[in-house]
Amino acid sequence: MLCPFCKTGDTSVVDSRPSEDGLVIRRRRSCKCGERFTTFERVQFRELTIIKKNGRKSIFDREKLSKSVYIALKKRPIDTDTVEKFISNIARSLEEMGQSEISSSVIGKMVMDGLKDLDPVAYVRFASVYRNFREERDFVQFVDKLDVYKRK
Repeated sequence: MLCPFCKTGDTSVVDSRPSEDGLVIRRRRSCKCGERFTTFERVQFRELTIIKKNGRKSIFDREKLSKSVYIALKKRPIDTDTVEKFISNIARSLEEMGQSEISSSVIGKMVMDGLKDLDPVAYVRFASVYRNFREERDFVQFVDKLDVYKRK
């Protein structure tokens, strides 16, 4: 495994432990340069092809999903283990669908539904990109539909 800091391949595993659901192994690694980093090992059942809105196809990239979720959750009080479990659940749900091709809108809806329960602010942030909000009015209309923010 290459060190993300010095790019050498001379790293060693300091600690390994399975995740709560047992589907991921988290490995803590150390490099000769003195830095430490974490890697995750997961089972990949099959390659999933994502069909984008414009019709283009691409291979499902868990890291791309992870980046978008972490951006939505930036500076929110959600711990990393919870976020990783959330992302793993989405990836597993996609694999369990048994389809080799999945629409990007299905993934977007899954993420939005999950974020709605996980963190309402992250939900609105993700929705603003996913639904392509262009003006303040788009935010207001979206937030007005949320039960979380309605006054009684």
